[in-house]
Amino acid sequence: MIAEEGPAPARLLRSAYEAVSAVVADLGSANGRRWVRVNAGMFLDLGRLRGLFLETLAAAVHAGASADPDRRVATQGHVLTAGDLMTTLAVEATVHHLDLTVRLPLAPGPSSEGLTAVRATLDCLLGRPALPGWSDRHYARVGTGRTPLTDAERTALGAAADRFPLFG
Repeated sequence: MIAEEGPAPARLLRSAYEAVSAVVADLGSANGRRWVRVNAGMFLDLGRLRGLFLETLAAAVHAGASADPDRRVATQGHVLTAGDLMTTLAVEATVHHLDLTVRLPLAPGPSSEGLTAVRATLDCLLGRPALPGWSDRHYARVGTGRTPLTDAERTALGAAADRFPLFG
């Protein structure tokens, strides 16, 4: 189960999706054209991909706003509450937002609410808080295997280092 800290699930989902939408909406600029061409080659027109993505995000936010967070829903062979599903989607959107902006240094970053939800999720999976000096972004990257742990981090984490990545 995802930690219950932070904003209500629907607000969290909106915050994470609005943040990633700001990046995706600008991907047609010269800043990201080559990266997008390489990673979205199955779409002949970036506008179609961007439009579909933004439409899907908006639909998810709309559905989340009217959902009872305690209602049980089934997805991918699992049953969880709508609130936990919205938190999971927000965590996923935030992590992928970080992926999208690795080579787009001028792009806006993820929402602080989304990063807080990622941190809470990783802390639950680790069973304790992260190392004190880790920023939310660094924790998200090492916690999901996008950035390897340094030798010093491995030493500081002790046996817990073998559990990284916590999810991918």
